Amino acid sequence: MTYTLISVIAVLCYLAAGLILGRQLIKKPAPTTGKKLAPLLLGFFAVGLHAGILLHNLFGVAGINFGFFHAVSLLSWLIALLFLVTALTKPVENLGIAILPLAGIAIILESTIPSDHFLSTGARHLEIHILLSFTAYSMLSIAALQALLLAIQEHHLHNKHPGGFIRALPPLQTMESLLFQMITLGFILQSLSLITGFIYIDDIFAQHLVHKTILSLLAWLVFAILLWGRWRYGWRGRTAIRWTLGGFSALALSYLGSKWVLEILLEK
Repeated sequence: MTYTLISVIAVLCYLAAGLILGRQLIKKPAPTTGKKLAPLLLGFFAVGLHAGILLHNLFGVAGINFGFFHAVSLLSWLIALLFLVTALTKPVENLGIAILPLAGIAIILESTIPSDHFLSTGARHLEIHILLSFTAYSMLSIAALQALLLAIQEHHLHNKHPGGFIRALPPLQTMESLLFQMITLGFILQSLSLITGFIYIDDIFAQHLVHKTILSLLAWLVFAILLWGRWRYGWRGRTAIRWTLGGFSALALSYLGSKWVLEILLEK
């Protein structure tokens, strides 16, 4: 099976899984267990194909290619994988309506737009730092999507419009509980990422890293305050949503934003 064919099948599977989840959300009768699992299994199949695509594109003789669109594809794969694993035990399958098609789009971008930025292999400690950073970013990305869905749900309920797809969502309290579980796990992973960065990177405040480091620390601080506010004052609702999206915005700018400027705009 050729690389192009694998890419096409992976994209179609991602899109089909997202479409099925979308139809289940707006459908009035609740889907049976088998129907709930069908799009998730299709998503897992797409994730498996996506992994093969990443192995083909990322690893070469010159090292690991962390070019912008390859990095976006890797992040989208990890987000999709974490979502699917979580959806097996938690009621978060509605997030797949956005996550899975976006992963398909990431494959298209990776396959059609060249982006090369090689990282020499052999630096095992640096690879650990990168893995922790990517995993933390992926988990907090899912938390940000959960916050957006929570915002929509809260808006409809406050305006006394609980109909439509809102009826298919879990109760508000369950949605908030899931949000903070995601944030807590993402915060722990981000903390480990920052610790390994300070330990293993010679000058984490070097000119090409300073903006990334400062924004990452800002995001960490935002999530730390949010978790403290939740524990101390019971923060919830719009307060939790705003802090979550604020922290994620800083985190997105710290990695993808800076990477876009350096590699695409400045071509460094």
